[in-house]
Amino acid sequence: MPILRMDHVGVVVENLSAATEFFLELGLERQGGGSVEGDRVDRIVGLDGVRSEIVMLQTPDGHGRLELVKFHSPPAAVDDAQAPANALGLRHLTFAVDDVEDVLTRLRAHGAELVGELVRYGDSYRLCYLRGPEGIIVELAEPID
Repeated sequence: MPILRMDHVGVVVENLSAATEFFLELGLERQGGGSVEGDRVDRIVGLDGVRSEIVMLQTPDGHGRLELVKFHSPPAAVDDAQAPANALGLRHLTFAVDDVEDVLTRLRAHGAELVGELVRYGDSYRLCYLRGPEGIIVELAEPID
């Protein structure tokens, strides 16, 4: 087998504390974090003078991890945080939830807005896309029993 597992997804954000609070409210658990800088970091990411902070979050089942990164230097490249769901590149993160309406209510308190609508998708899921901090699109999937 060529790989062991997918370890984590990294997302660069401007407001690390707001993004962290959003994903904690969603139900992820803080695993750790701290400052990241130095020659090795520069060589790994291909940038000079990296100074950044990270927060590592984990899903409650322990199988999925999300790394939030705030670059203090060099400054983050500006992108279109309001890009639509069909823009090229990594566009959304999906989380299975027990009660999609409850999660929506809690995340709206952190600025989340529906991208489209909450829809029943056949007999398998209730699904919606929402835009969270930094324009990150999060898909919520509530399995239908």
